[in-house]
Amino acid sequence: MTNGKLYLIPAPLGDNDPREVIPTPVLTLLRSISTYVVEGTRAARRYLSAAGLKGNIGSLEFHELNEHTRPEEIDALLTLFAPRGERNPDGHPIGNDVGLITEAGLPAVADPGAQLVERCHRHGIEVVPLVGPSSLMLALMGSGLNGQNFAFCGYLPVKPEERRKAIREVEKRSARLNQTQLFIETPYRNDALMTDLLAVLSPDTRLCYAADLTLPTQTIRTRTVREWRATIPVIGKRPCVFLLLAQSQGI
Repeated sequence: MTNGKLYLIPAPLGDNDPREVIPTPVLTLLRSISTYVVEGTRAARRYLSAAGLKGNIGSLEFHELNEHTRPEEIDALLTLFAPRGERNPDGHPIGNDVGLITEAGLPAVADPGAQLVERCHRHGIEVVPLVGPSSLMLALMGSGLNGQNFAFCGYLPVKPEERRKAIREVEKRSARLNQTQLFIETPYRNDALMTDLLAVLSPDTRLCYAADLTLPTQTIRTRTVREWRATIPVIGKRPCVFLLLAQSQGI
């Protein structure tokens, strides 16, 4: 039996017109896929409608994969790739292609969809990553920090004491390895995280925040912690990536 492929489909980072940030070949491919695994159905339907499928959304098949999806439910998604009656000119069954879409940006990066990608590799299903916006790479590009050596730390702990401890550890690792550290936060906690960063980090550590990437309200600012303390920014509830690069001395 020949299975279909898993296409990793990027989504806009914000309320953009998809044509502004998604390459034309990706938008064209969307018209040939009728089965989607998505982090959230409502967001996926809105994206696909704006991407040119308005009027055809009702014929599409959506399956959710998010933080609440159980392992056995992810295993069951593998059946989506099996042939569904179509055959090629030689008479062989054609596998069903599936698109994976996250809420924003690249699927399977800081995203539960990675679990489906892992299973596809394990079962010999071809995985096809497609080009699109990455908040992490855009933030790194725009930060002016070390783009030769960097690491993504995901989310820092929520509890203030644990978060401050994690910030110290991240700064020490950055100084030891001369490595830019990237991390993210739930938007409503952005300003609390910035407060902790400025309270804990060394004055000479360079700190960047990159908010609303690709949107008209995009903000990318890099300063030393000493400079940030003189003018503390208010980020607000905006999608944001934080980056820091520590000096090798005094940590």
